[in-house]
Amino acid sequence: MNKRRLGRSDLMVSPLCLGGNVFGWTADETASFRILDGFIDAGLEFIDTADVYSSWAPGNQGGESETIIGRWMKARGNRSKVIIATKVGSEMGPDRKGLSRAYIRQAVEDSLTRLQTDYIDLYQSHRDDEATPQAETLGAYQELIEAGKVRAIGASNFTAERLKSALEISAKHGLPRYESLQPKYNLYDRAEYENDLEPTCLAQEVGVIPYHSLASGFLTGKYRSESDFGKSVRGGRMVNYLNERGTRVLAALDEVAAEKNAAPAQVAIAWLMARPSITAPIASATSVTQLEDLVAATRLTLDAETIKKLDRASA
Repeated sequence: MNKRRLGRSDLMVSPLCLGGNVFGWTADETASFRILDGFIDAGLEFIDTADVYSSWAPGNQGGESETIIGRWMKARGNRSKVIIATKVGSEMGPDRKGLSRAYIRQAVEDSLTRLQTDYIDLYQSHRDDEATPQAETLGAYQELIEAGKVRAIGASNFTAERLKSALEISAKHGLPRYESLQPKYNLYDRAEYENDLEPTCLAQEVGVIPYHSLASGFLTGKYRSESDFGKSVRGGRMVNYLNERGTRVLAALDEVAAEKNAAPAQVAIAWLMARPSITAPIASATSVTQLEDLVAATRLTLDAETIKKLDRASA
């Protein structure tokens, strides 16, 4: 399976990234271990999480996903065979958020402890922190890279303007640069990324690992009417997608899926992987069956006419 370079860094990653947001939430530890095992057995190795996952679930406080991944790596003895991306900056509690040097120093140690590792392959700013000078944030990352605790850094949920600003500061002051961006992007949610962020990432050689690759599950075709909203904890979000345009997108996915003998989810992921600016879409699975669809997408090639058909439907 061909790997792709993450920005200008030396990190070479598989064309699909496994989302760890479900670990400790809709996938318990046993299910998470099965999913992680299946992902590695399929020849993939890129896993994304965050310190805050999954604080929103009842009884959780954050750190659950990192903890599960850490226990899994220790049990399997496979740390050197996986690429771990995690994030810092989202609120973990009182005075535990943002991108200040002091907080990053504290948060990275907590993540390393939970992950049971001495280094993080890709450490990402989870959300922009306009209250902290970007040079301070990048300087903190430089300390971590020099200490061997972080290999490369990335940004998540940044605007094009703020990403450009960070890259300019890195170049001017000789600081580490954001090698990747994690934006919301999928076959339905296109405009924000394609209009502003994509040109910047292409021009600056920034890798892109989009989240919500399946639009919270809408692009799997599981939600066809309001009566389907109760099928998962994310069903309430479908009101944003189940409209005339969303129905048109599902119809195109169904048509292509039938032509390719594939599932709609596989087609939606393959569409992302075919876009030149995309390094590796992030997608999560709560079962091995769901994971099989994601893995199958890495083997599905869409021709130019098929891509145009999907582009038109989602325009």
